[in-house]
Amino acid sequence: MEETYLLNVEGVKKKILHGGQGELPKLQDGSKITFHFQTLKDDFERTVIDDSREAGIPMEIIVGKMFKLEIWETLLSSMRAGEVAEFWCDAIHTGMYALVSRGMRRIAEGRDPLEGQKHRCGMGSMFDYHSTGYDDLDELQRTPQPLIFIMELFRVEEPWAYKRDTWAMSKEEKLAAVPVLHREGNRLVLRKEFGQAAEKYQEAVICLRNLQAKEKPWEDGWLKLENLVTPLVLNYCQCQLELGEYYEVLEHTTELLQKHNDNAKAYFKRAKAHAAVWNEREAREDFLRVAHLDPSMAAAVKKELKQLGERMRKKHVEDRKRYQGLFQLPR
Repeated sequence: MEETYLLNVEGVKKKILHGGQGELPKLQDGSKITFHFQTLKDDFERTVIDDSREAGIPMEIIVGKMFKLEIWETLLSSMRAGEVAEFWCDAIHTGMYALVSRGMRRIAEGRDPLEGQKHRCGMGSMFDYHSTGYDDLDELQRTPQPLIFIMELFRVEEPWAYKRDTWAMSKEEKLAAVPVLHREGNRLVLRKEFGQAAEKYQEAVICLRNLQAKEKPWEDGWLKLENLVTPLVLNYCQCQLELGEYYEVLEHTTELLQKHNDNAKAYFKRAKAHAAVWNEREAREDFLRVAHLDPSMAAAVKKELKQLGERMRKKHVEDRKRYQGLFQLPR
């Protein structure tokens, strides 16, 4: 089956190489499209530029999330599941391909796709040439040209049918995901699966921080989100204490206390982390601050201070013995 079709888009031709099954997918914002692709030059040799099969994993894009090569959504929307098709696209549709390919190649190489990228306005990038780091892509960037895309569509998933990455969620979806992640984290803590629980709390915090970035600091919307963030960060820190990641706890509790210097629970967790890494003075200061801020925790503080004193005395004895052995002359 190799008939050539003209899509309802100027400068695009389609040739079906292998027919698909079912109806044409109904794409909507948030739908995830999974496919393999091969990019060829429109020359006599049909020179291969990229091939997703070489990376070993199919390509995925989320509809409506401003993928730089907009024409791909149009091409994929004309395909059925299982279909393999070849598309010829004029240069008016392929001008951004070099930048898209650069990012995909860097990801495949395990590198940051934004590494070395400088912020430039769209008008500036039209007149200012910068190397992509790949000779063949530099050529495409200097002289945009028609390209051939061979695509195999695997599946189209509705927005609610797959676990979406945080960046792909809408504001409402992020807010709905937070309590679910919180409950999952709590359930994992009860099972003493602290590493997995920490991941759930962290994912929930990321959702909220993304939303906070769009609010003005310390105004009502920002504060409401901050009130949701704080208990999640404290739960995350408790998991890290259980896992022995004490410096991780010191970092996050200190950051939290810079915004909320009256949070007794944050001081308590930071004190325990200080004690674990032998920062006696800092631990005592934080424990005493806890007792001052929340008298109901005085008994717990007293117990922790007693344990800290015993541990420090034992350490001092061991240190003295060790140092004495260093300076004794052999008989």
